[in-house]
Amino acid sequence: MSDLYLTIKEHSEGMYKEKGSKFIAIAFPVFSEEEFKEKLRGIKKNYSTARHHCYAFRLGVDMKNYRYSDDGEPNNSAGKPIFGQIQSFQLTNVAIVVVRYFGGTKLGVGGLITAYKEATKDALANSVIIKKTVDSIYNVEFDYSIMSDVMNFIKKHQLTIIHQQLEETGSIQLKIRESKATEIIEKLKKLKPIKVNFIKSV
Repeated sequence: MSDLYLTIKEHSEGMYKEKGSKFIAIAFPVFSEEEFKEKLRGIKKNYSTARHHCYAFRLGVDMKNYRYSDDGEPNNSAGKPIFGQIQSFQLTNVAIVVVRYFGGTKLGVGGLITAYKEATKDALANSVIIKKTVDSIYNVEFDYSIMSDVMNFIKKHQLTIIHQQLEETGSIQLKIRESKATEIIEKLKKLKPIKVNFIKSV
């Protein structure tokens, strides 16, 4: 399985209007269900007067973790068309929430499907789509005596430092592409005294 995937760089928005109803789509990158739930709570607070807050998200490079919700709209008239656009753009680690302000005229299921699809499509068209790698975060602890060797190693292998604390002993969090992590960590461990611990994948 490839460790490359497509996602969006940052928050973007789109809109669709029909018969007085307004559909505002908010798209954003997301990496866990907990993070999504937190952002959904914020959106519901910001758009508290909207009648519906429908959504879809997909997580992970295998694209198997996904959810969608109609939030009170007729079955499969909102969440599914939102998710359909995530599939169409071949994205993952992304979520879209579409809030609806009801305009007084019912649109019917077909009209709702079009509205939620077009609002989502607009948000994704306004986003910056990027290619990302699946990475792993490691914590590296080492003795001061090999600090320059560790720093040279990081520079040579073009590794990303997430956090560092350099005193009598050094502690650095590194982000390493998952497909290359095993090879790089084995080489890093040859610098002694050093301790390397896996933290998480991102």
